[in-house]
Amino acid sequence: MKKIGVLGAGTWGMALARMLANSGHSVTVWSAIEKEIDEFSATRRHPNLPGMEIPEQVAFTKDIKGVCEGMDILLFAVPSPFVRSTARKAAPYVRGGQIVVDVAKGMEADTLCTMTQIIAQELQNSEVKLVALSGPTHAEEVARDLPTTIVSSCEDLAVAELVQEVFTSSCMRVYTNDDVLGVELCGAMKNVIALAAGIAAGLGYGDNAKAALITRGIAEIARLGTAMGCKEQTFGGLAGVGDLIVTATSVHSRNNRCGILLGQGVSPEEAVKQVGMVVEGINALPAAMHLKRQYGVEMPIVETVDAVVNGKMPVSQAVNILMARDYKPELPVSALENRY
Repeated sequence: MKKIGVLGAGTWGMALARMLANSGHSVTVWSAIEKEIDEFSATRRHPNLPGMEIPEQVAFTKDIKGVCEGMDILLFAVPSPFVRSTARKAAPYVRGGQIVVDVAKGMEADTLCTMTQIIAQELQNSEVKLVALSGPTHAEEVARDLPTTIVSSCEDLAVAELVQEVFTSSCMRVYTNDDVLGVELCGAMKNVIALAAGIAAGLGYGDNAKAALITRGIAEIARLGTAMGCKEQTFGGLAGVGDLIVTATSVHSRNNRCGILLGQGVSPEEAVKQVGMVVEGINALPAAMHLKRQYGVEMPIVETVDAVVNGKMPVSQAVNILMARDYKPELPVSALENRY
């Protein structure tokens, strides 16, 4: 049994807290929003996870010290814009030897840091082991014990394997991967492609367009990732194409829902408001555009989404612009030659 502190009481944090408690671990949940702690303690319910009951053995605290000290594992489950501020608050209470697992997905616009890089900067403790836990995982399904797979990524594979063991359950199968940057890049960039898939749906296009955006989208992410030194295999795995498929197709996906609203002509501000939660794809756009320019890679889908979100292009033109691009082979010439 492990002692696990969960920082963040959103849907993903609470779904994982429930799963971990049901697996026999000691779980304490903290939220910066004190009224959430009062509500969840009293009702044992989460308003955005209907039907899920929070086990009595899940403890709650309003004290960030109480969720950090004495824990074997700290689970960062706050939205990406709040990872830095949360890590800063937690830093005085995090000790060497603890494992910090991040499940937020995104990149910081001004620093281009991934979530584990942000946490490392704020904790300033080289003895803390950082793990990115990412993959095609909707909280709404994990809360119902539906079969799910995920990737535990750490440069120290022994730590990745320990997290694999802790998070594996009857409904969760965990794989390991040592390409942390690749896993986190996938988690951030797939949200932008999911916006594109939603926009196409909002415009009234069908499954053909969605399939094209998913497959060409993962090609863009892989092109950027390999230029940054990531492993190509990561993009064809659960954290890459797996997470992109679920985010670009599911009714649970806030990025997909936001994209649909954009495709229907709703402004980005109003679309985010209607979704009612953080839309990570919009937050990731500045970093995506910066990295595209920095590494000199072609990312036409990302560029088009950025133009729509920032008012540089009418949404009605978005798909037409992509369809009218110059003729190209699907694979690089070198890849085609290697096939024969």
